Amino acid sequence: MADSVGIVCETQRYAVHDGPGIRTVVFLKGCPLHCAWCQNPEAIGAHPEIGFLRSRCIECGTCAASCRRAAITLPGDRRIDRSRCDTCGDCVEACVAEALTVVGRRYTVAELLAEVLRDRDFYIASGGGVTLSGGEPFRQRDFVAPFVRAAKDAGLHTTVETCGYFTWQAIEPLLDDIDLVYFDLKAMDPQVHRAATGVANTVILENARRVVERGNEVVFRCPLIPRVTATDDNVVAVIEFLRRHHQRLVHLLPYHPLGESKLERIDSPLRPLGLSPLDPAVTAAIASRFEAAGIHAVIGGS
Repeated sequence: MADSVGIVCETQRYAVHDGPGIRTVVFLKGCPLHCAWCQNPEAIGAHPEIGFLRSRCIECGTCAASCRRAAITLPGDRRIDRSRCDTCGDCVEACVAEALTVVGRRYTVAELLAEVLRDRDFYIASGGGVTLSGGEPFRQRDFVAPFVRAAKDAGLHTTVETCGYFTWQAIEPLLDDIDLVYFDLKAMDPQVHRAATGVANTVILENARRVVERGNEVVFRCPLIPRVTATDDNVVAVIEFLRRHHQRLVHLLPYHPLGESKLERIDSPLRPLGLSPLDPAVTAAIASRFEAAGIHAVIGGS
């Protein structure tokens, strides 16, 4: 167990929207999708990276002086030359203004489990547990497998939030140790899905079918993105998919641009969509369509 190492963006304690009860949410790095609206763009890359918060920088130059690879220049829009940076963290330690951070910490299974178990009493009292999010948790399969096994052995309820883009044969054995699967359904049209996320959805929809047929507890979630997923055609297609697979619950996640504030600090190749948050009346109308089809729609998740 101690030999398995995962890369974690952050852990959030006392979460109440990522599964039943009070939970700790673990955001793992690495995702095969590049959704333009991603709320956690810092979790897309698979490896640790340096984040730069320009608003905190006082231009003192200590970061550049500390960098042994000459990967930092002042001034400049691109403060960090990421082709030279080895993420050693010297610049983070030198930065008195805390404008630099390391995004991604390595944990062993034992270390992460110990951190999660700090709140065991809250999980017991509320029926909560641990949720693996990301990024795409199954991207780190060799870490997730022993971690969820250890979490179950410790008596924790386990939830995984997945984009669904994974190899079934590699992930199916893990599902015995996962109590709840949150499964994203984005654009149902394969061409729209590829344009919006970088991959087609054939594997995703096939894995969705397999998870349902396997008998796992699964809740499908639909991000409502203006002009992409919150369209008449897509809503109809999602409803048809859920009805075909006898699903009577969906979580609707209205778009908001909070993730865009993170793009600059990691030099993300993603660009702001320039969209406004979805009108609550539009969200309510979409929810009503699901309800009329016999599918209970929860806005904003659990």
